[in-house]
Amino acid sequence: MKPTVNQSPEPGQHILQFRGDCVTFTVTVQPQAEGQAFVRTTLGQGRMIRREIIRNVELNAPRLGREWFDIPMQPSGPGRYEAVIGLDETGHFEAKCFFLPRGRSEPVWPSGPNTAINVEPADTCCGNIIYNAFVRQFGPYKNLPRSDLSAADPCISPLDKAGFTVIPPSGKFRDLIAELDFIMHRLGCRVIQLLPIHPTPTTYARMGRFGSPYASLSFTAVDPALAVFDPKATPLDQFLELVDAVHARQGKLIIDIAINHTGWAASLHESHPQWLARNNDGEIENPGAWGVVWEDLARLDYGHKEMWTYMARVFLTWCRRGVDGFRCDAGYMIPTAAWQYMIAKVRDQYPDTLFLLEGLGGKISVTRDLLNLGNFNWAYSELFQNYDRGQIEWYLPGANEISASDGTHVHFAETHDNNRLAATSTAYARMRTALSALLAPFGAFGFTNGVEWFASEKINVHEVCALNWGAADNQVEAVARLALVLKTHPAFGHPVDLELVAVGDGNFIALRRLRRDSGRWALVLANLDWQQAMHAGWDLAKAD
Repeated sequence: MKPTVNQSPEPGQHILQFRGDCVTFTVTVQPQAEGQAFVRTTLGQGRMIRREIIRNVELNAPRLGREWFDIPMQPSGPGRYEAVIGLDETGHFEAKCFFLPRGRSEPVWPSGPNTAINVEPADTCCGNIIYNAFVRQFGPYKNLPRSDLSAADPCISPLDKAGFTVIPPSGKFRDLIAELDFIMHRLGCRVIQLLPIHPTPTTYARMGRFGSPYASLSFTAVDPALAVFDPKATPLDQFLELVDAVHARQGKLIIDIAINHTGWAASLHESHPQWLARNNDGEIENPGAWGVVWEDLARLDYGHKEMWTYMARVFLTWCRRGVDGFRCDAGYMIPTAAWQYMIAKVRDQYPDTLFLLEGLGGKISVTRDLLNLGNFNWAYSELFQNYDRGQIEWYLPGANEISASDGTHVHFAETHDNNRLAATSTAYARMRTALSALLAPFGAFGFTNGVEWFASEKINVHEVCALNWGAADNQVEAVARLALVLKTHPAFGHPVDLELVAVGDGNFIALRRLRRDSGRWALVLANLDWQQAMHAGWDLAKAD
C-alpha cells in the first residue's frame, strides 16, 4: 500500500524569513512505513541559482536545475521526520519534502507545488524607517511655508513671460548632509531614500521650471545642479560624501532609478536608439499611469535582452559607489524575467542590496511575482490611498499576507505623488503618520521630507517647493517616538502576526500585533475621523 505523505510548511505556501533564521520542515507518513524522508531544496545554493539565471540570459544556456539538493530528515517520532535548515543567504528559494519507502526507488511526494522561502537581509527584520529626501528642496526655500519665486525675486516673473529659462538655485548634497544628524539621530530614520539625482533636460522637453528628475539623461551621471562648484570635488565626489555621511551614521542610502524610461535626448537615444519603444507609426512611446501620459519621457523596450545586461551594469556601478539599494520607479512595467536577471547579477556581488518596487497602479499579481520570483525585497503599500475603516479593512489583510510571504509592504505616510497630509490639517497629519507607522510590518514605515514639519505645499517634482523646515508647530518628537517603538518593541519585529480586531461601528481601526515567539503583543487603536472623538471596541479574546 502506498503511504500518504503530509508536509509542514504546506506545499505551495510562501514564507518570508530573514538571514540568520531557521526553517523547520516536518513530514508525517501514514500508515507508518520503513524508509527515509528528505527535503529537496535550493536552500543554501543562492550562488548557483543566480549563475543559472545569468547563464540563461547571457549565453542562452538552458537552466539545468543544478541548484537542487536532497537533505536527509531525521526521525522525530512514529512516522514523523524533521529537518531544521539554517538560512544563511538572501534570495528566493524553494523546497519540497518526499518519502522514499525501503526497497522502492520511486519517492512519495505530498500533493501540491513547492514551498517558497523568501529570505531577506538580517538587519531588515525591524525598524525599517525610511526618509524620502528630494535634494532639490534643501535649498533656499527649505524654511518657507510656501515657495513664491516672484515674491523672492521680482525679476523672475518678467523673464518667465518673455520666454526665458529661469532656474533658481537648487538644494545640494551638502545641504542634505548638514541635516543628517537631525534626520537619522533625532527622528530615528535608518534609510535615506533619494528621488532621482541624474541630469535632466533644462531646455528642450523640460517639464516645469526645473524639469522632472524622472526624465533622466544618463543613468550613471549626477546632476551638477545638486552640487556646489568646488574645484576639489566633482558632483559625483559630493554625492559620495553623502554616501559616506549616511554610512557613518549606520544608515543605508537608496537611490531612485526609473529604468522604464528616459528623458528626451538622453545618452541612450544616441548610443542605443533601437531600445526606444515605438508605436506602429514610428513615434517614440510616452509612458503613463492613472490616465496621465508623461510627455517628457521616452519608454524603453525590454524586449531587447542586451538592455538587461546594460541596466545590470548601471545598478552595479552605483553599488560600487556605495549605494545600498534602489527604488525602482514603474518597476511593474518591466518583465519579471528582466528583473530576475538584473537582481541576480547585482546580488552575485552585493547580496544584501535592497530593491524597492514602485508598483502603484499595477496589478497585485504582478507585485507578488516581482517580490517572490523577481526577488524584490520591498514594495509600496497603498495604505496611504485608503482612508476610511471600510477601505483599510478591505486592503490591509491582503497587504499583510503578502508581507508575511513574498516581500515587505512599506507603509508610506505620504509620497511625492500625493497631496500633503498637513494640507488637510495638522491633526490629520499626526493621525495618518502614526497610523502608517504603527500598522507597518517589520517597522517598514516611510515618509517624505517635510511631513515632520507639517509642510502643506504639494511636492511638484518639476518645480521648486518649500518644506516649512524648522516650524514651531511640528511633529518631530512624535515621529521620533514612533521610530523608537518600531525599533525596540518586540511586537514590531519578526516574527509577528497582524490581525484586525475592531468590534462595533465607527470610523476607527483596531489591530493586534502578536509576537509569535514570545507572546508579547500590542494593540493599535486609531480614530480615522480626526474631527471628532468616538468610542472604539475590540475583541477582548484576542487583545486583553
